[in-house]
Amino acid sequence: MPMPNTPGVQSKHEAHLLLLARLLSDGALDRVCVAPTLRRTYELLLEVPSFGSFLAFQFAIDINYAPAVHHSEMEFVVAGPGAISGIHKCFIDLDGLDYEDVVRYTCDRADREFSSRGLEFKNLWGRPLHLIDCQNVFCEVDKYARVAHPEVPGAGRRTRIKRKYSLDPEPVSYGFPPKWSVSVPEGVRWNGARPAAV
Repeated sequence: MPMPNTPGVQSKHEAHLLLLARLLSDGALDRVCVAPTLRRTYELLLEVPSFGSFLAFQFAIDINYAPAVHHSEMEFVVAGPGAISGIHKCFIDLDGLDYEDVVRYTCDRADREFSSRGLEFKNLWGRPLHLIDCQNVFCEVDKYARVAHPEVPGAGRRTRIKRKYSLDPEPVSYGFPPKWSVSVPEGVRWNGARPAAV
């Protein structure tokens, strides 16, 4: 996360700790915890120095996974740079829609489009796609297309892949927020580990 220059601060680590201390001392975290909506949570986080619109949205979503916060993930979405680039790779003309409208339209129509094409979409054991999922889908489209279709331009002319996937032989533990009510069938294993609620 980019941090603003702070006089006397030599490292990102120290800057992060100073930012956290400020958020605790000025009551910002208390305000975030009692925000009435996901959008308000986002707006409060957007006021934090060094938080841009997408980072504030990512943190708002992360906070919403906590058991003490209960906002709808379908309330609103912010399209990040990767999603915006992925949207440009999927659509020639947005017909006047903004990027967030495209994400919502995709989310709203997903089941109908899968059905009309005879596709069986495997959701997360009963949890349907949410706005954040579709935002992430467009981001992944952008990354995969950079390799598979480098001739297709996206927004910002991104061409580099920051990290390449390499299989870790160690089992990975997965978890889902209890509020999702995801019921993983017995016997399901991902890379040797059974997912569990967090």
